[in-house]
Amino acid sequence: MKLYDCPGPPSPRRVRIFMAEKGIDIEKVIVNIREGEQFNDEFKAINPHCTVPVLELDDGSRISSIDAINRYLEEKFPEPPLFGNSPEERARINDWCHYINVNGFMAVAEALRNSAPRLAHRAITGPRNVEQIAELAERGRQRVVYFFEDLDKQLEGQEFVAGDSYSVADIGALVVVDFATAMAKIEVPDGLDNLKNWHTKVSARPSASA
Repeated sequence: MKLYDCPGPPSPRRVRIFMAEKGIDIEKVIVNIREGEQFNDEFKAINPHCTVPVLELDDGSRISSIDAINRYLEEKFPEPPLFGNSPEERARINDWCHYINVNGFMAVAEALRNSAPRLAHRAITGPRNVEQIAELAERGRQRVVYFFEDLDKQLEGQEFVAGDSYSVADIGALVVVDFATAMAKIEVPDGLDNLKNWHTKVSARPSASA
């Protein structure tokens, strides 16, 4: 197997953290998206959607969805389990993964991609140019604050996002918070101590620097 990767952006980082937690070490091929390498013909042949990460399997087939990549790796390398140990745990983790994707990642992306000058005409990832809409940027910023508030409430009285064990939901939430604060410049509001304490703890895990 090999992973088409790019240091910096949030999406590949989610897979790298997942792999680091499981001790998975595979070949990585760096795609420099800042230089537009995702749009060249060679990479389009690998992923027509022009996004990273992409996991290439030993048979040459490829997976380009983050959730699908992580689920495949969970099946292939089951220890330690990051999607839960029981039907109830898996349902709870999947529930929060969906919430994080829709209300976290999509909100930050909406705020950033509709406002950053370097992303002019690139409001949506992929091979097509899409114009920015300023109103969507403002809405995205508000959605991110709502996400922070909801996550803080969820963390009341528990150690991790989906329960008592670190899971793929924590990976997703960590990357969203870092994506929002570092790239979209949306700070966690004062008073959300559950969120801030959790973030400090999960950021200290060795995998967080993957």
